Amino acid sequence: MKNFLKRYKAYYQSSFHLAGPIMISQLGHTLVHTADSVIVGHFAGTIPLAAVSLVNSVFMIVMVIGLGIAFGLTPLIAQENGRRNYAHCAHLLSNSLFLNILTGILLFITVYFGSMALVDHLDQDPAVVMEAKPYLFILSLSIIPIMIFSAFKQFAEGLGFTKQAMRITIWGNVVNIILAIVFVKGMFGIEPMGVRGVGYATLIDRCAMALVMGIYILRSKDFKRYISHFVFKRIDFASCYAILKIGSPVAMQYVFEIGAFAGAAILAGVLGAEEQASHQVAINLAAITFMMASGIASAATIQVGNSLGKRNYHRMLKFANANYHIVLIFMTFAAVVFALFNQYLPWIFTSDTVVIAMAAKLLIIAGLFQLFDGTQVVGLGILRGMMDVNKPTFIVFVAYWIVGLPISYLLGIHLDMGLQGIWYGLTFGLMTSSLLLFLRYKYKSKSITLNK
Repeated sequence: MKNFLKRYKAYYQSSFHLAGPIMISQLGHTLVHTADSVIVGHFAGTIPLAAVSLVNSVFMIVMVIGLGIAFGLTPLIAQENGRRNYAHCAHLLSNSLFLNILTGILLFITVYFGSMALVDHLDQDPAVVMEAKPYLFILSLSIIPIMIFSAFKQFAEGLGFTKQAMRITIWGNVVNIILAIVFVKGMFGIEPMGVRGVGYATLIDRCAMALVMGIYILRSKDFKRYISHFVFKRIDFASCYAILKIGSPVAMQYVFEIGAFAGAAILAGVLGAEEQASHQVAINLAAITFMMASGIASAATIQVGNSLGKRNYHRMLKFANANYHIVLIFMTFAAVVFALFNQYLPWIFTSDTVVIAMAAKLLIIAGLFQLFDGTQVVGLGILRGMMDVNKPTFIVFVAYWIVGLPISYLLGIHLDMGLQGIWYGLTFGLMTSSLLLFLRYKYKSKSITLNK
């Protein structure tokens, strides 16, 4: 064990140094919706909380498409930086900004003309739907600024600069929480807005984050060697295609996973508003640990991609293994916390005792799937760094839509096991994804090292 730790010590330290700020920054995306749930749950009630669950389930599918496309920039930047090709890094940034803005506009149109009509046909409580639609429209407006923020964020992270996005995210969340409380409760002469209030708070927060992140990247001396080559109008098909070639499969990976969880939320809504609110509480807590694990996955992508660009295959494999070790330890700790405090954590979101009792049972299951959730997202991150995105996308599709969601429906609805049955299905999906992605990593790493 001592020799093992000695061999990996430097890789653990480097991974922690890089992953820490990314984990906090990634967590910020989830904490915005978590804060919305807490504020609505305590200040507006169970029906508005169920509306937040419905909207977040639908909206997250749309948003992760954008975030996945934005992520296509990171491994390209990591590899080009490894080759010291600074001018091309700047060129990739300008093309990523163009793609992200265009994607944001298209996604807003999709929500406005598609998702707004979709919520009327999901067999949900009419009172929940009435609360949900205005919130969904306001939230959809925030897609464009979050896409601009993501372009600059993924550029910086691809170069190994992770702390500024973390700081901006922290301050953005503080602003979001303050504004949400003011708008929802109706303070300082403002009339109470209910669920719409958290939508406006999120929109203002994301606009501010995009502005500050853009100013930082374009004016900081840390990026001078790159930004001196930056021309926003320098758009070409080849660079856009290179970003989309990675980003589109990553977006589909996110869609398949988040879509499965959104499907689970809709199944919970079929059971009733209290079940849907309980699902929202438990999934918010599970999402917190998942987003932190995805920070570890992002660090793995950067380190593996940079090592591949330098053709240092020994270093590439060491970083890949080190990040697997780290996520296993972190998610084991998270599972223990969920199991020990399952009766208390739901109180963060609501004081409805029925909702708390249901959510507490779900957290026991959530503790079980933490290990699978963490290892599968790190497996995806490692494979992205190896520029392997198509087959992992197929694996994710099979795991969630052929295995996970059908089992959720079978156990939860058909066999009348309720919410717990739905979550057992999700666990089977995560386990399948984790195991198949690990096998894919072993195959891909062997292939790279044999053909070096």
